[in-house]
Amino acid sequence: MLAIVIPYYKLKFFEATLKSLSNQSDKRFKVYIGDDASPDHPTRLIKEHEKQIELVYKRFENNLGGISLIKQWERCIEMTTDERWIMVLGDDDVLDVNVVQLWYQNFNTFNKHSNVIRFATRMIYEKNQTISKLYIHPEWEYSECSYHRKLKFATRSSLSEYIFLKESWATHKFYDYPLAWHSDDRAWLEFSEDLPIYTINEGVVYIRDSNVSISGKQDNIHVKRTASAMFYKFLVDQKLNRFEKFQRFDIVKGYLERTLNVRQFTFKEWCFLWIWHLRNYNVKSFYKFLMTFVKALIKRK
Repeated sequence: MLAIVIPYYKLKFFEATLKSLSNQSDKRFKVYIGDDASPDHPTRLIKEHEKQIELVYKRFENNLGGISLIKQWERCIEMTTDERWIMVLGDDDVLDVNVVQLWYQNFNTFNKHSNVIRFATRMIYEKNQTISKLYIHPEWEYSECSYHRKLKFATRSSLSEYIFLKESWATHKFYDYPLAWHSDDRAWLEFSEDLPIYTINEGVVYIRDSNVSISGKQDNIHVKRTASAMFYKFLVDQKLNRFEKFQRFDIVKGYLERTLNVRQFTFKEWCFLWIWHLRNYNVKSFYKFLMTFVKALIKRK
């Protein structure tokens, strides 16, 4: 019923990931590991754990992650068989011992009422060897509200702490943003299909931040900014009306800031922004937009 899919490339923390799966108090899950032609073969670690958990390992001869992380995620998910629920777990992240057990205990509560399930999280910061505070969420929350909280830095969100219905993934797939940056954010907005996200706060997934993780690296800032601009254009073009009125101002502000980080707006895009701000007039918001517009105009000259 539950597949835990690991798109594998990095060996450095992989032992901790596998150990957290072997230590699960409920073993009703199957692990699928898709090796993205990594130079660091994980076969020794896999042999150590394959007797404790049901595990399928496949080594791909061509590296996809260097071209498209999403394509690597997708072919790993395609390794699954008849499981209806999928978790895509990072090869450096770890689960608390009761995560699977809690998922089954809550199954009757969320089944047919939610397509996207999540757990509480803590960050593991490798740089200073610290662990963050516990990030919890409302038990039931629509994906738009969830993302707005993330936008306002009231919470965090990533890929590994989510379990989603395979049928929803098959319908929408992950959108292929550069470095898969915001691909998970878009997925929860689409996979949820107007149903709320259900949270199991008693279970914790530990997300590792290190100098080998995409979020921890500092040499890919421009690529991340480009992906953010693309994602916010999607929000404005396709999802804006799904947000509450007060949230829309933050989405449009984010669209402005993130787009101007990487490019100038087209005439058509400026027209949209002018019309939107006039129709949704707010003194503070309009003044900030006007200042942004003037600065962009001066910069263009």
